[in-house]
Amino acid sequence: MQEEPNKPSRKKPFFPVNNELRSYLKTHGREITLPVCYNDLMNFTYSLPIRDKNGKDTLWEKTLYDMDQWRFLQEGLVKLYAIIKTEGDYSFTSHLEVARIDYCSFGNSNPFRIRIVNRFNDNYDHYYIKKEDASRVYGLELEHLLSPNRIIFLTGSNTLVEEHIPGIPGDIFVRDYFKRKDTNRIRVAKEFVKFNERCFIRLLGDMRSYNFVVNLTPDVEDFQYRIRSIDFDQQSYEGRKNLYLAQFFKENLPYVELTLKYLNKLSIEQYQAEERTLIAYRLAASRYRIMDVLNIMSKDRISTEEKVLQLRSELGEFFHSKTIRRCKTMGEIVKQTMRHILKPYMSRLQRNLGKITD
Repeated sequence: MQEEPNKPSRKKPFFPVNNELRSYLKTHGREITLPVCYNDLMNFTYSLPIRDKNGKDTLWEKTLYDMDQWRFLQEGLVKLYAIIKTEGDYSFTSHLEVARIDYCSFGNSNPFRIRIVNRFNDNYDHYYIKKEDASRVYGLELEHLLSPNRIIFLTGSNTLVEEHIPGIPGDIFVRDYFKRKDTNRIRVAKEFVKFNERCFIRLLGDMRSYNFVVNLTPDVEDFQYRIRSIDFDQQSYEGRKNLYLAQFFKENLPYVELTLKYLNKLSIEQYQAEERTLIAYRLAASRYRIMDVLNIMSKDRISTEEKVLQLRSELGEFFHSKTIRRCKTMGEIVKQTMRHILKPYMSRLQRNLGKITD
């Protein structure tokens, strides 16, 4: 059965983390000995569906464990939270406890959502535990290095731990904020253009509105907006070029319509150039680390041969690039796509840096 033209594959396989990537993760403090792994959390006895305040199924389930398993998880998950937040300083953990462990059987990653609560003030926080997947690891690392957002994640024991990324889900933002008088629609449109560009440059796919969040920051007499990816399952996996452009998903049509209403062609091109310039600066600042991860990615298998051939063909035609048409892996395609798009910006940056040092 064929997939719809602009819809990602229904089920993406998991790809193992190879030795080179594992070594890279250890070098940069991502790979550690985890006190709790994904398989430990799978030992729940039963689960209850979680519904929102309107009674709608959230696709999450509250898990329940026997007492021995719960005590083990309680201790380990609080320690893991301390590792994420304070580099393993356990002196602040005595007043923390696990309030709830939720499980989601929907989607590729089947994550667990851990809720940690402060007993002094009932303030709570979340983080996620998922099955380890190489393409998701590459996606998280490229997000950390190339986007304006720093992100914390850890690997170990075939487990991936991710911090919670706060924000208003993109589909909820459309429903609740698009019609508000205090929403600056021009700035929202501008940010969608920049987000679309960020995803395409590093080939992060499936950025439908429920796979990203919107952050609002009060600014001088107004708000600034930033769109952040929260799902990295589809890092350079798909074969269709348009699946790496958020503008082509029907779920994002309200954002596209907003952009076309408030921005002209010259403004869109300006914001694209701004985002490319910022990525070029980040690339220059972390050049060796980015090249390390891209070189490892270029030798790794994180998609099917059929999808690699399709994507290199479509991007080769789009960029009129014989080099992209010769790529053999998704990692090579990512590297050449970035090189093709960012080359004039990197050259300009190097020239300007040369003028400063002369």
